[in-house]
Amino acid sequence: SPDEKEKARKLTEAEKKRLEEFEKISERMKGEGYRRVDLTVSIVWANVFAIILLAPVLAAGIWAFIARNGASALMTRPETAFISIAALIVMVVVHELIHGLSWAPFTGSGFKDIEFGFMKQYLTPYCTCRVPLKKGQYIFGTLTPLVILGIVPMVWGVLAGSFTLLFLGIIMTTSAAGDILVVWNLLRYKSGAQTVVYMDHPTQAGGVIFER
Repeated sequence: SPDEKEKARKLTEAEKKRLEEFEKISERMKGEGYRRVDLTVSIVWANVFAIILLAPVLAAGIWAFIARNGASALMTRPETAFISIAALIVMVVVHELIHGLSWAPFTGSGFKDIEFGFMKQYLTPYCTCRVPLKKGQYIFGTLTPLVILGIVPMVWGVLAGSFTLLFLGIIMTTSAAGDILVVWNLLRYKSGAQTVVYMDHPTQAGGVIFER
């Protein structure tokens, strides 16, 4: 299955080191009476979900834009398309940086506990936090890029009559499909444990819960 292929992918040396550290933490948590629950997300499914998400987000964005600014405002200059493509490349990198900046205040050692990587098999950059977090902190860091790079530009684009901003917001909203799935997994999992610790998986998309 795609999920098993992702778990079996060849890791970089940095990923191997992170995974070893993570497994040590996991064993220590188990020794302290915690149960481990994996809530990771398949990259393949995240990409499929992004395609599914594109249609309603695009429809809603264009409808709101036309309703406020008229259909004629959809016209854009050719050079704007090149600027948009360049902006998207930069925003993909900034997306991961925002994850790190959003988690860093809660880690204890700041940005030192944040690491970045790239899954070349799936052309997917990623950011991971090496230490446990509280539920709200983990969700905050996961969804912040969606809000800053996706929702805000969409709303701004509609209000300002800028189709370029709207377009960038739509693409960045759908590109956060994996983040949405990660949070959805966390929210729908109902733990009856008294103590629950949340941790980002070092080499896969999504998180792991330790509960007791």
